[in-house]
Amino acid sequence: AAAGYAACQAASQSTRHERPAEGSVGAGARALVGKIFGFDRAMQGGIGTASFTVHGVTVGALIACNAVGDVYHPRSGQLLAGCRSSEGHAPQSLLAGSNTTIGVVATDMALTKAQAQRLATVGHDGLARAINPVHTMSDGDTLFALGTGQAPKALDVMTLFTLAAEAVAIATARAVLLARALPVAGQTPAPSWADMPPCL
Repeated sequence: AAAGYAACQAASQSTRHERPAEGSVGAGARALVGKIFGFDRAMQGGIGTASFTVHGVTVGALIACNAVGDVYHPRSGQLLAGCRSSEGHAPQSLLAGSNTTIGVVATDMALTKAQAQRLATVGHDGLARAINPVHTMSDGDTLFALGTGQAPKALDVMTLFTLAAEAVAIATARAVLLARALPVAGQTPAPSWADMPPCL
């Protein structure tokens, strides 16, 4: 409870236009990706954000990427981070609850309950553009959605949903692009995208 209260206090002190911290911070500090052949072959995951503004309406995503699968650039298809080598190794059993990509998709447009539910659903399309495999039985991938209703205008929902999926995809890629290897007591730290080019 104390940690949750402290997190809310810290969040409320940031300015509206200040970018949230990204990479190996907060929930992203111990996040890993590419764990299908074991944690020792995984790479550093992290936290990423992305947003788009069209006709005065903004939609954005904040993603904590801790996936079983590998992460790819959603536009170029380039492998960014994942399992460093599968040669001679069989897929590993993964501890339940040790993998999930979780996040929020938010807009300043007013949303109905049904629209908010659909916004969260289409956000998963963004996860599928950046993570492979995604939504495995070992992942608990979850996205939440909200609308603040503060935008002076409204977008058609098709445009809003398209932007939401793109924001999730880009935020997922940013989570690993901005991650850095962190020391772990008694363990070799998982390398990050900045440390080495991933290979399959």
